[in-house]
Amino acid sequence: MTEFGWDVKYAGVQAVVAKFLMQGKAGGYTPVFEKYLEKAEFFMCSCLGKGTQNVQKTPGGLIFRQRWNNMQFVTSASFLLTVYSDYLSSAGKNLNCASGSVNPSELLSFAQSQVDYILGDNPRATSYMVGYGSNYPQQVHHRGSSIVSIKADSSFVSCRGGYATWFSRKASDPNLLSGAIVGGPDAYDNFADERDNYEQTEPATYNNAPLLGILARLNGGHSGYNQLLPVIVPAPTPVVTKPKPAPQSKTTPAPASSSTPIALSRR
Repeated sequence: MTEFGWDVKYAGVQAVVAKFLMQGKAGGYTPVFEKYLEKAEFFMCSCLGKGTQNVQKTPGGLIFRQRWNNMQFVTSASFLLTVYSDYLSSAGKNLNCASGSVNPSELLSFAQSQVDYILGDNPRATSYMVGYGSNYPQQVHHRGSSIVSIKADSSFVSCRGGYATWFSRKASDPNLLSGAIVGGPDAYDNFADERDNYEQTEPATYNNAPLLGILARLNGGHSGYNQLLPVIVPAPTPVVTKPKPAPQSKTTPAPASSSTPIALSRR
């Protein structure tokens, strides 16, 4: 496997199984888990360009898999490299590639290079995150951002009108889809900022989701996090309840007896 995207999850499964092996949890399945680890590392080495079958990259260094929404493969693979870097660091191991041994920090650095490209460090100096930087996509393939806000124009917009009147316009988006990651450039770092160019200007949640994980990890620096420690769930604090006192039964006191005898008189 040399790709990891929304519909191809093999590399992710292989990385998780490799984690179990590094944690010493394989047990009798060790020979099988070792094959998973071998395939996981094949993927990592391919992304780094240090394997026997490497992924394609643009001249600017971006992972390139396909024309339509290529950015999903970039963010997903970079996320996996980030996680695997911590697995290796936690186990005190290096990545074994065809070109030689690779330090875990190199995986993290490569993931960062992909993020830098996305945010503007590329031959076009274009940020592929809408709203970030000074040069980002202005005609996103997105119905909501191509139609003016009801706060600016309360006129009714029909479904057909939303497409014919607004979506097909060549002007910049009236609504800024802040933070959205679009499909990105082609294999030669070229990008056409046009709303009907859905292969490059369409945003997707599966572009953004992995990026959040990468940014969170990069914010922690290169010191590394031990991802192999067992997850200890704290025991719940026992709730001490005091027993309720038994209800006191009310007794009606007997009438007080008199010590004076009753005197009878005869008349």
